[in-house]
Amino acid sequence: MMNLELLTWTSRYTGNPIYGDIACAHADKTIANHFRDDYSSFHVVSYDTITGNTHVHQTHQGYADESAWARGQAWAIYGYIMMYRETGKKAYLEQAKNIAHFIMSHPNMPEDKIPYWGFDAPDIPNTPRDASAGALIASALIELSQLEGGSLGKEYLAYAEDQIRSLTSTAYLAETGKNNNFVLMHATGHLPGNSEVDVPLTYADYYYVEALLLCRSINEIKKLSE
Repeated sequence: MMNLELLTWTSRYTGNPIYGDIACAHADKTIANHFRDDYSSFHVVSYDTITGNTHVHQTHQGYADESAWARGQAWAIYGYIMMYRETGKKAYLEQAKNIAHFIMSHPNMPEDKIPYWGFDAPDIPNTPRDASAGALIASALIELSQLEGGSLGKEYLAYAEDQIRSLTSTAYLAETGKNNNFVLMHATGHLPGNSEVDVPLTYADYYYVEALLLCRSINEIKKLSE
């Protein structure tokens, strides 16, 4: 889902709709096959190369095939918000809102709103967080708040602001010159593979900065309208 923006951009840049059509086909197929009834997402869906039908639903970086890997849910909400922005298709906005509800109402979401690496990890609360998932979700919810508006939009924005405050606290924000000069601590790449566990990650910093910039833009717009 995150890579589809390149295809939509290419259609705009070249004037050839085929790339955008491919992006939409992928997004539509993902809605059909990647999500459970509660709008949590499978991590990996394998398709039969002959029939095109799904034959395996599983995980690679999550806890179990039926679990909700935190960053997978974050990629999902971010991806569908982006696809709505790019295409204006209401189905993508509704999908993003449904995923947002799953994330925001999950009973295993910690009080500071920075998720554990997996929503269904068996050792919660004694398991690593994923600051990268928190930063991704915050950035996505900020944009969603502006697309949706109204009381629900305010709810999305408030949730994202809480996440940003948490990430900006000493619990996650590294001291200058430490943490290998990364901004955020406590991200988790691939816990089952014992790879990048409770470490800084480039994309955690990227989406954290993006979320801050989106907040600044919203505040500047508010000032202009006052």
